[in-house]
Amino acid sequence: MQNVVIIGAVALGPKAACRFKRLEPESKVTMLDQSDLISYGGCGIPYFVSGDLSDPGQLQSTSFHMLRDEKFFRDAKDIDVLTNVRALSIDRSKKMVHAQNVLDGKEQTFPYDKLVLATGSRPKRLPVPGTELEGVFTVSDLNEAVAIKRQVAEGKVEKAVIIGAGAIGLEMAEALADLWGIDTSVVEVADQILPGIVSANMARMGQHHLAENGVSIYLGEQVVRLEGDSRVQKVVTDKRALDADLVIMAVGVTPNSDLAKGAGLEVSPDGAIVVNERMETSDPDIYAGGDCVAVTDLVTGKSAHFPSGSLANREGRVIGTNLAGGNARFEGSVGTLIVKLFEISLANAGMSLKKALSEGFDALSVFVVQFDRAHFYPEKDLIYLELVVEKGTGRVLGIQGLGSMSDSMFARVNAVAAILKYRPTTADISNLELLYAPPFSSAMDILNALGNTAENTLAGKNRVIDADQFTNWWLERDKGDTVFLDCRGWGNAEYFVNKYPDHWKSIPQDELRVRMEEVPKEKRMVLICNTGVRSYEAQVILDEMGVRDTYNLQGGVASLKKWGLDL
Repeated sequence: MQNVVIIGAVALGPKAACRFKRLEPESKVTMLDQSDLISYGGCGIPYFVSGDLSDPGQLQSTSFHMLRDEKFFRDAKDIDVLTNVRALSIDRSKKMVHAQNVLDGKEQTFPYDKLVLATGSRPKRLPVPGTELEGVFTVSDLNEAVAIKRQVAEGKVEKAVIIGAGAIGLEMAEALADLWGIDTSVVEVADQILPGIVSANMARMGQHHLAENGVSIYLGEQVVRLEGDSRVQKVVTDKRALDADLVIMAVGVTPNSDLAKGAGLEVSPDGAIVVNERMETSDPDIYAGGDCVAVTDLVTGKSAHFPSGSLANREGRVIGTNLAGGNARFEGSVGTLIVKLFEISLANAGMSLKKALSEGFDALSVFVVQFDRAHFYPEKDLIYLELVVEKGTGRVLGIQGLGSMSDSMFARVNAVAAILKYRPTTADISNLELLYAPPFSSAMDILNALGNTAENTLAGKNRVIDADQFTNWWLERDKGDTVFLDCRGWGNAEYFVNKYPDHWKSIPQDELRVRMEEVPKEKRMVLICNTGVRSYEAQVILDEMGVRDTYNLQGGVASLKKWGLDL
């Protein structure tokens, strides 16, 4: 029989406790948490604020509608939970946790045979004046979410400013703007939304969709102060002042590792607790997991911090198994994310091109747009996928996707996410076997097409530009050194040819061989079709004819429209 103490009772703590008790029901488990709300789905907070969920209890409920409170854990799981109890220190020599009740100040000690640190992370706060004003929040826990929603529901908020365009910031922006109709702005110090996560191309598409839904995005701006008397009234950046009744800081998180540091446990340079694959800390009697730990990045092989409710639950099961004498392993993570932005979703698994280059990989990315189902099936949506690959080896380093709220894009990114740890190559993606029937996919699925495109690009057969390079050349079109060759039928090209006769030419791909005398061979050519397929075929034909100064617009006109470029 063991005495196990768990510090933290939100995600990993309850999972580890319940798994352990199922394996060793005779042992004693005590969970401590400094809050009065426990075992809730923190990733659902934006959807509670938005009104998609009406009651915070829904985030604490099981799938069979039982509230996961102290009584639930005591009666259903035989686990003692003490809320409003903050752990102060760990005495490893005596195997004792010193704690304090946050309501009455009473101190307590808890002996342990094994200890689990599930202390999570805390949101960063900008070191600028005004952060103490009323109406300034982070999204740290469910209690703060309840306070945010209360102010919104009471009509105290007309203008909101979100500081930070990461996943949480964008989800909160949607939550405020969509149902509540609040005038919402997002300020981001980087030059794109979701910095370090998705490519600039994907980010621009997401940004355009946010703007279409009334969210103002201010990139490359640094917040210098918040102003107001007692309540916040303005957010002042280095470029402008924005009126605000509500400010939400979503500028990242820091692992809660103070207890571990104080106990002399090994901590990484970025402040995360170091654990092995068994989720043991540098003290084999102390386990840790969730947002407070560093794990292995399975793409780079380096230590990384991946705060995620999904990882916390899986790590919790590993810890629970090992507490009972098992030998479960958690290898690490490739790093995954998906975010809902009104009617679209953006997803990532592995590294973006920028991240890959910063990690020292000689890499490139390819971009494909294709229907999620057979082109002849009546109901279908376009999916936008980007693959990051290493030159020379063809190793796949990451994938990103943009699509509707259907499962189509989600499923494709998930398929690659699941195999990234095995170091797949473009050939693996080209030949990836996927379920096929016209209502669900194409005979040549978009993932297969993505792998094929990557192979052609690596071989130098597909020379491409993205929407941003297209924009630069389009804005400089009067220099006369670039011509834009439309490879679609005349019905698609006619408008552009008539509007820009000196710059936009029309030769359908299937007519190129017989109309070669019309090709402006002396100029650089941008090849354009709806999605980039026919323009690639045109590039192959032109190469055969000895015309090689050509560039295929990745994603074609579909990408330009999603990017928000109005020709």
